[in-house]
Order: sequence, then structure tokens, then C-alpha cells
Amino acid sequence: MVVDELSDRDVGDVFHALADATRRGILDDISRGPSTVAELAASRPITLAAVLQHIQVLEKAGLATTSKVGRSRTCHIDRGGLELAEGWIADRRRSRVEQLD
Repeated sequence: MVVDELSDRDVGDVFHALADATRRGILDDISRGPSTVAELAASRPITLAAVLQHIQVLEKAGLATTSKVGRSRTCHIDRGGLELAEGWIADRRRSRVEQLD
């Protein structure tokens, strides 16, 4: 994925997803290794349905993926969204440094 080819909406999706503490916590958990939705829900004071909604936001932003085997859905980290945010921030930082030089 090249940052220049992506729309501001894509970057907005990433920052929107990262703005929520529950979603950041889910990302922290799955960054240590894949977790089932049930495992993610068990460690939070919210319903399984709420965890699924958070995961959908993370998937839309390119921060997580899920796979289903039987009745179990497992979440994995997707680095694409993080790389997009890093690229967007780096572009702004580079632009600001050039202005200061």
C-alpha cells in the first residue's frame, strides 16, 4: 500500500479506530498473538456483541483481520493500518522539518 494512493478517509478510519480505548486494548492483545473473540470478550466488561462491533471497526481500518474455523472466530493484527498512520505522520513531520530548514 502506498500512502499517496490512499484517501484521507482511509487515514481517518485508522485514527477513528485508534481513538477508542477498548479498540486500542484489543489491538494490544492481538499484537501479542491471535485471540478468539470469546477470549477478547472475557477480559472486558462488555458483551461479546460489543467486542464484535469493535473488531469490525478495526477490520475496516486495516488494523485487524479475522478468520473463522468452525464456530470460533480468531482475530489477528493487520499491520497495514498502522503503516498507513505511520506514513501519514511521517509525511507531516517531513513537511514540517522542511519548513523549519
